Amino acid sequence: MLVTFPRIGPYQLSGRLILAPMAGITDRPQRMLCRRFGAALAVSEMVTSDTRLWNSNKSKHRLPHQDDLEPRVIQIAGTEPEQMANAAKANVALGAQIIDINMGCPAKKVCNKAAGSALMKDEKLVESILQAVVKAVNVPITLKMRTGWDSSNKNALTIAKIAEQSGIKAIAIHGRTRTDLYNGEAEYDTIAEIKQQINLPIFANGDIASPEKAQFVLNYTKADALLIGRAAQGNPWLFREINYFLETGHYYSSPTFTERKQVMLEHLTALHILYGEAMGMRIARKHMGWYLSYLPEGIVFKQQFNQLESAQEQYTYIKNIFTQ
Repeated sequence: MLVTFPRIGPYQLSGRLILAPMAGITDRPQRMLCRRFGAALAVSEMVTSDTRLWNSNKSKHRLPHQDDLEPRVIQIAGTEPEQMANAAKANVALGAQIIDINMGCPAKKVCNKAAGSALMKDEKLVESILQAVVKAVNVPITLKMRTGWDSSNKNALTIAKIAEQSGIKAIAIHGRTRTDLYNGEAEYDTIAEIKQQINLPIFANGDIASPEKAQFVLNYTKADALLIGRAAQGNPWLFREINYFLETGHYYSSPTFTERKQVMLEHLTALHILYGEAMGMRIARKHMGWYLSYLPEGIVFKQQFNQLESAQEQYTYIKNIFTQ
């Protein structure tokens, strides 16, 4: 059976798997690795729409870089239509080829500013933001949202209709409400309903952590693609495994210890280079901890790794645990 992969504006994707944006996680090293192992698209970390804050180290690392794989997708978050439009313009000037609008983040520090998934409470403001951003730039605009604010207020279908009318080119939906955070299980009925009624590429998100689950969600929702987030932490091979299963119905073998070591060392080095030794070491503790959790004695390895005091010690430690 011939499978047609989704298109976002002029960009034809090469597959149905997308690395979901995650603040503090989907930086350039993570995006590059996930693309290598089969993600057709990798969305950057969320960046504030307040361009006055872009001089911070955090924002500088999140803005588009010309050496990122194309198409370069930047996610912006904010509450003011004009500010969001200006942020989109500024990101496009820096090389962004797709702008993603965040209406899915459930974090308190985002929602307390009425941004992220809190925007779903105000449908008129949603419409104003979407229209302002679409009008401001000549690149495709996509939207990421949740099913609603809480179980009594699931208005994702209404917002999807607003998005379609506003010129949005694709919509990603996490199968939880804002108040669900990441608790319980994602539901896919809302996503399936939206896919039936909206004539845009629809991407399903939430709890997709295995080849079988990916196949189930695609079949159940009829979504055009899947967003994979937390399950790819320390496991960029998941994209390869899911793609292989979707294509063949068979399982791809787990990465060997040699491959794990090579990828972990490469990822570690990239973090040290991108952030510098001090910050790179701190961020590496998080990423290496996820990788180590897949190994026997992973908890012990993680505790030991977190005690190390130089980039060289971190590199040597990862290298040595695979020779024990």
